[in-house]
Amino acid sequence: MIIYPAIDLKNKKCVRLVQGRDEDTTIYSESPVEMAQQWESKGAKALHLVDLDRAIHGTSENLEVIASIVKALTIPVQVGGGIRSFEAAQELLDIGCARIILGTKAFSDKSLLSELVDKFGVKVVVSVDTKGGKVAVSGWTENTDKDELEFLKELEAIGVKNIVYTDIAKDGMMLGPNLEALNKILSATTMGVIASGGVTTKEDVMALRQLEQDGLVGAIIGKALYEGTIKLEEVI
Repeated sequence: MIIYPAIDLKNKKCVRLVQGRDEDTTIYSESPVEMAQQWESKGAKALHLVDLDRAIHGTSENLEVIASIVKALTIPVQVGGGIRSFEAAQELLDIGCARIILGTKAFSDKSLLSELVDKFGVKVVVSVDTKGGKVAVSGWTENTDKDELEFLKELEAIGVKNIVYTDIAKDGMMLGPNLEALNKILSATTMGVIASGGVTTKEDVMALRQLEQDGLVGAIIGKALYEGTIKLEEVI
């Protein structure tokens, strides 16, 4: 199981939101590059980046920052947030991102998702963000009627190999991951699953580790690292 420290980018700074709410923003660093280097120095084997500006507003000035982070690290970087065109995906891969993560577009534009999977294969990951078992899109601001398990079947049929699963109710709340929901997802899919949202303590990480045999391939940790309730070098 790979531990992914998370860096959320907003206005070229490292921030965290609570349940994706733009108004609940905490700035943790003015230098995302230095933060990324810190996580690598503590033993991270990969990094998870989210471009919040592009996810929420559709436009972003963070590309230069993302490129600088990729260039400064030796570990792979996966990036998500507002990737809504083939060109946007290609641009991120061209600057050296190891994987791109699609959210809203994977839900609303299956032809684009298929095109990207055909072209880039395992470099394409889909973010399955849910609230109450239903898929949420548009930077978590819009809830749909699509059942999460039905969505998983659609992704498998297209050829997606890995997903990031987020229970929005847990994100940034420091309440622990939703293990029941994760078990449900893992039993319903053959895709590799990266857990996101709610990981708060070393014990949470150990609980997730027990799901490795069921197909859990990674865990994204954000706020707990910045608040100090988890020490990255310890859980790695």
